[in-house]
Amino acid sequence: MVRICSAACRAHGAPLIVGVGTNDTAAAITTLRDLAQSGDVAAALVPAPPYTRPGEAGTLAHFTALAEHGGLPLVVYDVPYRTGQPLGTSALKALGHLPEVVAVKYATGAIDGSTMDLLGSTAPGFAVLGGDDAVISPLLAAGAHGGILASAHVRTADFAELISLWRRDEAAPARRLGAELARLSAALFAEPNPTVIKGVLHAQGRIPSPAVRLPLLAASTDAVRRATSLADTRTHRARHEAAA
Repeated sequence: MVRICSAACRAHGAPLIVGVGTNDTAAAITTLRDLAQSGDVAAALVPAPPYTRPGEAGTLAHFTALAEHGGLPLVVYDVPYRTGQPLGTSALKALGHLPEVVAVKYATGAIDGSTMDLLGSTAPGFAVLGGDDAVISPLLAAGAHGGILASAHVRTADFAELISLWRRDEAAPARRLGAELARLSAALFAEPNPTVIKGVLHAQGRIPSPAVRLPLLAASTDAVRRATSLADTRTHRARHEAAA
């Protein structure tokens, strides 16, 4: 799978980031080294150690070991509602000062004072990337550098345009597009991810099957139908042109 994705990324001039998720530090280092030796991987997306909840000190030790011995740049994946291990702003700032840690995928489920503190004092060369799809627009408005978004498998160009609009300080069109894409994200996450997204991509003829592995169950027909209607870029472009 990595070889196939590497070939696609080379063809499009895009960096490849590979997920490495484990609560076994030694095993994660081995995986990172293997990926580094392939020469095709730009960075690894690594969550806080799931399930074991080692605390912030243990989590910092985990990432420090991966950074020092893994041989790849790291994108820290802060998603406490999946891992069970929250990371405070001070911990994320400390990770941001490790030369091998280049970014955080920030998916805490909220934009709050801690978010603003992080965005206001990031280390040079450390990017904050949104990971909660429905709130990517306000996070970009607050200073996030980009996003790693499941919803961007659908209407990809529009998500890229949203980032460009905020970077150009074009707030009014960015807010309109952000609200529209937030509705799409809500529909895509109406049932466990990525079931609806795969259903939409299949309905669009872009993947051969919407199948998912147990314990996930295929998305309902209604959920796929609703999300597919919001994913139709032609319909939305026609509305915008009519409004203009």
